[in-house]
Amino acid sequence: MTNQINELAQQQLKDYRSIKPGTCFSEPDFSLEISEAYAVQDEVARLRVQDGERVIGYKVGCTGPGTTKLFGMKGPIRGILFDKEVLENGVKVDPNSFCNLAIEAEMAIKIGENGQILSVFPVIELHNFVFRAPDKSLSELIANNGLNKGLILSDQTWEKLPDEFDETSILSLEINGSIIDSGDLWPMDGGPLSSLDWLQQHLVEHNLQLLAGDIILGGTALGLHPAQPGDDINVKINEQSAVQCVINSIAI
Repeated sequence: MTNQINELAQQQLKDYRSIKPGTCFSEPDFSLEISEAYAVQDEVARLRVQDGERVIGYKVGCTGPGTTKLFGMKGPIRGILFDKEVLENGVKVDPNSFCNLAIEAEMAIKIGENGQILSVFPVIELHNFVFRAPDKSLSELIANNGLNKGLILSDQTWEKLPDEFDETSILSLEINGSIIDSGDLWPMDGGPLSSLDWLQQHLVEHNLQLLAGDIILGGTALGLHPAQPGDDINVKINEQSAVQCVINSIAI
């Protein structure tokens, strides 16, 4: 099984870098158990680190009502974040670098010493939004790293302690000047601690641990939305712009 996981991880990484993620799931009768899917995810991460990338945190996904309804299944699930896919506020995003680019407005957590919450802040999460199997599954979601292909940070002025954001604060996603989704800052009752507690327990079970400075995507109460060339994306908290990007137009 170890050799099979390694071979599958190498194929997954090749597909990912070719912007054709998860082609194995289009094969008839192909399936993975959840434990095998995490083994593939971890082996892909090992290969990426071996090639010079660095793990800078994790995502907790498939937790909020928007994504669970869209996917037809409920997590949480874990994904891994890498340094070369962290972008700055205001970036121009190349849609050709993605397979069916989709975005989420989301809150992130920065980890301090001893796994404590140092700060929280809004981000835009970038995705390859593709499922290839006839039926969506958590295993496909996990093996494809929660569909993650990067994140866009807000400016450091948005990094605050959790209690500095009022419980009634509203996170919203605006595309081309129109608000298309809005909701609570966090997807689970208990706020950022719920996401963090689940992740810490999960990582222990997989012989992993959080490090000071890690970024955790805490999941979103909003949905996953397609982004088109030319779109102007703006994530707001209480109607105040927090993190933005523009999707480049595709030259003809």
